[in-house]
Amino acid sequence: MFYIATPDDIKNHRSTDVYFRRASKVLRAKGIDKHVRTEFVVKRFPNNYPWGVFAGLEEVMELLDGQPVNIAAMNEGTIFRANEPVMTIEGKYLDFAELETPILGFMCHASGVATKAARCRLAADGRQLIHFGARRVHPAIAPMVDRSSYIGGFDGVATLLGAELLGLEPSGTIPHAMILLFGDTVEAIKAFNEVIEPAVKRVALIDTYNDEKFEAIRVAEALGKDLYAVRLDTPGSRRGNFLAILKEVRWELDLRGFSYVKLFVSGGIDENTMKELNGSVDAYGIGTAISGAPVLDFAMDIIEIEGTPAAKRGKLSGAKQVYANERTGEREILPATKKMVHRGFVPLLEPLAKNGKLLHPLPTAAKIRSFVLSQLKDLSL
Repeated sequence: MFYIATPDDIKNHRSTDVYFRRASKVLRAKGIDKHVRTEFVVKRFPNNYPWGVFAGLEEVMELLDGQPVNIAAMNEGTIFRANEPVMTIEGKYLDFAELETPILGFMCHASGVATKAARCRLAADGRQLIHFGARRVHPAIAPMVDRSSYIGGFDGVATLLGAELLGLEPSGTIPHAMILLFGDTVEAIKAFNEVIEPAVKRVALIDTYNDEKFEAIRVAEALGKDLYAVRLDTPGSRRGNFLAILKEVRWELDLRGFSYVKLFVSGGIDENTMKELNGSVDAYGIGTAISGAPVLDFAMDIIEIEGTPAAKRGKLSGAKQVYANERTGEREILPATKKMVHRGFVPLLEPLAKNGKLLHPLPTAAKIRSFVLSQLKDLSL
């Protein structure tokens, strides 16, 4: 069997933490089911990140479809800061109590991936980014990771299903296994060129057997103008000074008239390594840094009970609104009853669903991605 929860399992509370089931049983037995307002907040980001990307909202709305609750939220893809509520749910507690676990799971994981992807997008400084990390996650959630990487700013994804759901063509090169079976890099890329449809860009993997510089020259001479790029996935045990290797490959290709051949780098890349490599790289394939991105630690907390502010220790009670000044970047959190008096600030929490029904259609992944990119231009790592 595959150890996965089906959509029905999730909707029917079978993926929830047991203490929510027990709490619901007690509350029902005692006739307690109060109208509450809850909010979803990250108190601190992993690794001292200054901001996060809100993701996972579409799956949350699928889960809550038809539930008798009202929902307000920031738009998916919004850049948010610590302690800012990104979503609120209002309704009878028992109508959504046992859904807290999957709601948080959707938000925490997707937002973590999207945030890491956005950080890589900033670090790449305009270079192409492809998500290669499906092999590092359970295959049941690979499409979610692909989607989250894409809305965070990646240009493409490698899996067939992930690309299909995003309306993209899947991106990929060739595996070491194919070269090993041919016994030679040039023979493998020539066969690829003969068999695979011309619309697929020819990217030769050049670190399987021999020195990257000489393999780059060989494949460039063999394919000529058909070669789009060479890919270096050099293992850490062989890298030495990886930047020096890249510069050497670039030099030798340019010297022989192959300046049109791009350099594609993969293997252990993240936003930190890009800073050093950018000057010699045209595109990155990133896997583990994205698929293994730290989750954003959202919590769901009750902040009102029957219209009265109420919250546990360490939490600010009462309904709130988050305001942002799009010109200056300033942010402010105010009680929902207090109006923002300063000009230029816009509210970020907007009504999204009433009695479990969407008030307006959700945006496509492509539109969310464009929204994220529009905000990144004013941010730094």
